[in-house]
Amino acid sequence: MSESVDVTATLWIWTSPEAPASWHFVTIEGEAADAIRATALMRRLEGGQRRGWGSIRVSATIGDTNWQTSVFPSRENGGYLLPVKAAVRKAESLAAGDEVSVHLRY
Repeated sequence: MSESVDVTATLWIWTSPEAPASWHFVTIEGEAADAIRATALMRRLEGGQRRGWGSIRVSATIGDTNWQTSVFPSRENGGYLLPVKAAVRKAESLAAGDEVSVHLRY
């Protein structure tokens, strides 16, 4: 992991009638998504492998909380989706609709 971006976006909930669980995400768009996409492409060209669903591993930081996860391409907007797990939301007192500042290293 050698690249990084800072993003401020709204925390939102994804739900599905087929899946009773709900997931919280931050959508990464614009220049930040372009930078992640470029790094993912370079890694794919250098290593010859693509990770599942086109994901890329990241170290994410919100407030004082840091965790390891992956961002996933979003078909809807061409950006990436960052899942924000319950432990992070609890530690940082976050709820859906909150504006979240995220630092990503990838």
